[in-house]
Amino acid sequence: MFIEQIPAIFRNQRGLKWRKSHWEKKIYLTFDDGPIPEVTPWVLDLLDSYGIKATFFCVGENVVRNREVYEQILQGGHRIGNHSYNHLNGWHTEKQAYLDNIEKANEILHTDLFRPPHGWMKLCQKRAIRKKYKIILWDVITRDYNPKLPPERVLYNACHYVRNGSIVVFHDSLKTFHNLKLVLPSWIEFCLSKGYEFCLL
Repeated sequence: MFIEQIPAIFRNQRGLKWRKSHWEKKIYLTFDDGPIPEVTPWVLDLLDSYGIKATFFCVGENVVRNREVYEQILQGGHRIGNHSYNHLNGWHTEKQAYLDNIEKANEILHTDLFRPPHGWMKLCQKRAIRKKYKIILWDVITRDYNPKLPPERVLYNACHYVRNGSIVVFHDSLKTFHNLKLVLPSWIEFCLSKGYEFCLL
């Protein structure tokens, strides 16, 4: 489906990474919107139980509020990505204000990875951002945040669309936690049973 896996015609944009090599049986698990104490530690404990590393695209203001949780991500050997300071929608934000917000977050995060909140940004923003950051989008978005989707459907999406090189998006946020608790362990088990190796971006 279009909403879970963006067609190739849209993925051939210069300076955007949607998927990594399709030749290797590797996948790249990512989480957006954290860290928060109600969800992120649970995610970290689950990943640790499987020996899996992931990339966390953190919102700067959440890091400031939850320093201890952020330190847990770092101590776990996971990778950090920039998800702006205030989770701004690029389409609704003036160029310089958007760039300044990203840099404000990076004063804390110190990373070369960026993922635009909501997946949206203007062309002028993209051109400026890619001079400093690797812009990471996704091959599979699980829709774990959609309250209209039951966990069974979220799990189906995540399992059905994953493939070699997939960059997969979950969210460590309150609105996703119900789905996340029911879906993420089963999805990890599925991927391991198919022989996928979980890798960092």
